[in-house]
Amino acid sequence: MTRVLITGGGGFLGSHVAELLAAREDVELVVSADLRAGSERDGIRTALMDVTDAAAIAPVLREHRIDTVVHLAAIVNPGADVDLEYRVDVTGTANVLAACVETGVRRIVVSSSGAAYGYHPDNPAWIDESQPLRGNDVFPYSRHKRLVEEMLAERRRTNPELEQVIFRIGTILGPDVRNQITALWDGRRILRIAGSDSPFVFVWVDDVAAAMVCAATDGRPGIYNVAGSGAMTVSEIAARLGKPCLTVPAWALSVALRVGRMLRLTPHGPEKVIFLRYRPVLANRRLTQEFGFTPSRTSAEAFEEYLATHPGVARP
Repeated sequence: MTRVLITGGGGFLGSHVAELLAAREDVELVVSADLRAGSERDGIRTALMDVTDAAAIAPVLREHRIDTVVHLAAIVNPGADVDLEYRVDVTGTANVLAACVETGVRRIVVSSSGAAYGYHPDNPAWIDESQPLRGNDVFPYSRHKRLVEEMLAERRRTNPELEQVIFRIGTILGPDVRNQITALWDGRRILRIAGSDSPFVFVWVDDVAAAMVCAATDGRPGIYNVAGSGAMTVSEIAARLGKPCLTVPAWALSVALRVGRMLRLTPHGPEKVIFLRYRPVLANRRLTQEFGFTPSRTSAEAFEEYLATHPGVARP
């Protein structure tokens, strides 16, 4: 019987994972740990815990005799406070790992991101888990995910007794999702960089949660991309939304962003062009064939469900 603690358990993904775990007969206990106090429900206990406080984690793991940790604590919409993001994502993960080793936790499941691969012009058309992690220093979120995975690799060497399941997740869509990606679709026209298809891979939040549950219980340790099958280009997204593309040369957008940031009209600088041009496109073969989990929705189907739960984004 598994006893699971979820960091970031009060978040939109953590709450999904907690409910699914609590419904399983082979899970004895689910503890939802977060900064915010929550009410216990349907067999889910709650615990106040700050992953940036190194001394706060091990006592909670001991109190509940936790053998599996699902580490989801993260800044959901990064970009506002880089120092805080580093403390939560990087220092927080280091603290959780140390506490797991100290208390004899058997397995840790970590939500990483496709951003750990980085945004580079020589990225292959489809990225699998054998590709090096080159998270760009210019993008704090990408850099942080790379640093976290480097830390996890070192722990695999020094503490092989702690099993790891690492999910490099694509763009998550869900009924409550609003972020810098979905904001690209809200205007009257869809921005497209000339000469770049800029494909997206999407995954629905319920599929991510279900994969997390498999990883926390009987899933095979390892590193897996988590994304729906297939991809959607910016042009395909624009056509589905019924909106025209605004096609801009990369150099022109770079200049506009540089000037806009100088005038404090936008927080984004010319590095945003790299983000828009060279997104890592995640292949999910290892997830489906080796881990044994197939998302119930393809990228296109996840996008359709997003539109169904966000009326007004697409033109009638």
